[in-house]
Amino acid sequence: MGKIIAIANQKGGVGKTTTSVNLAASLGVLEKKVLLIDADPQANATSGLGIDVETVEVGTYQILEHTVTPKEAILKCTAPNVDVIPAHIDLVAIEIELVDKENREYMLKKALEEAKQEYDYIIIDCAPSLGLLTLNALTAADSVVIPIQCEYFALEGLGKLLNTIKSIQKIHNPDLDIEGLLLTMYDSRLRLSNQVVEEVQKHFNDMVFETVIQRNVKLSEAPSFGESIINYDATSKGAVNYIHLAQEIIKKNSK
Repeated sequence: MGKIIAIANQKGGVGKTTTSVNLAASLGVLEKKVLLIDADPQANATSGLGIDVETVEVGTYQILEHTVTPKEAILKCTAPNVDVIPAHIDLVAIEIELVDKENREYMLKKALEEAKQEYDYIIIDCAPSLGLLTLNALTAADSVVIPIQCEYFALEGLGKLLNTIKSIQKIHNPDLDIEGLLLTMYDSRLRLSNQVVEEVQKHFNDMVFETVIQRNVKLSEAPSFGESIINYDATSKGAVNYIHLAQEIIKKNSK
């Protein structure tokens, strides 16, 4: 039975897609069977794994509409042991289309029931908003990873996200756990980066992953080649960080 992990934060530019793609690839390299679902209309996770977004005919949109099964929407990608359900810009329309539907928050959960049996991990890359798309992802998920950028406004908006998670736990998904807060774009030379790490660890202690994702040029370059950091440069700091994160998650879930 697979575990569904949503990667969510309504702030943009905190490393959500980078984490989704590279965590999926790292789990794949560690011989776990992974399904990556791109639930962001920007479709960066799709293109980041070498899939041409323009050629996508079925994907997350059709799954949420229940016109195709996850199996019919799966594409192979460059990362070993990783399947992808791609996104396309048409995903923007789903928020409007789902509004009048009954059980609109449960569309993704329902669609993934079967796929859960096929994979060890299902990773959902959420959109940078707290709209219906993200709500569907969090209702379907067993847990959520929250990337936090090591910058000045890091904790801004975190309270809002944690409140959203609380209300989802109360109304839609009582089993939703916080897998952990993940510090990203860390630069050890900057006093601010170190202050943010201390601050987050002080406030949230056990909720914070031990792994910190360091700022790394290779991590920024990899998506433009349509590859995960593991494929692009397995010896880079970024690759090592994400492998550690994957190991930490596997260890936590094998208890």
